[in-house]
Amino acid sequence: MKLYIVPTPIGNLEDITLRALNVLKSVDFILAEDTRTTKHLLQHYQIDKRCLAYHIFNEHAQVDGYVRQIRDAESVALVSDAGTPGISDPGFLLIRECVRQEIPVECLPGATALIPALVQSGLPCSSFYFYGFLPHKKGKETLLKRFAEMEETVIFYESPHRLVKSLAKMEEIIGPDRQIAISKELTKIYEFTFRGTIHEAVEHFSQQEVKGEFVIVLAGV
Repeated sequence: MKLYIVPTPIGNLEDITLRALNVLKSVDFILAEDTRTTKHLLQHYQIDKRCLAYHIFNEHAQVDGYVRQIRDAESVALVSDAGTPGISDPGFLLIRECVRQEIPVECLPGATALIPALVQSGLPCSSFYFYGFLPHKKGKETLLKRFAEMEETVIFYESPHRLVKSLAKMEEIIGPDRQIAISKELTKIYEFTFRGTIHEAVEHFSQQEVKGEFVIVLAGV
């Protein structure tokens, strides 16, 4: 029995390792955040494997049952729609319970959005803080005040319909002149990275229709 954590491409389907493909071919079944998304990836690589749904809406109810199935299997893979399970995606509860029950857990290296965004930002990479998605409302201002005082580079995610409002709030709390990099649609056709100050970012994204998935990299103090 073993649980493999398998990162999947964040956009470009070629960004998957040979080892990840071999694991997906060999496991008894796959736990997938969205079975339709995972089946599209599997079909691309001609892999025929049973997929079961494991996502944010059922993970609390299903975790015990899936742990029993993992215990009875030779090996099982856990994937999310894109990137590495557990990083702003479902996975933590299942992994924690497998560890608690001494079921071997192995995470393969692979795709995640935060590292490419950080490295290509041009901001310091030696020490950084990753948050995940900003809170929608409650706690956002407190969190941004905390970011304003941090010496480390800060990385977080934001959705397109909240991006401009969040940037405006950052300009208010952190100031207009802090350096920032914002990557959009990493590894996809319309990949783009904005680099400049927070004020310049507010101006840039306020003048266009905002679409895509965004990773924000904020310079430290």
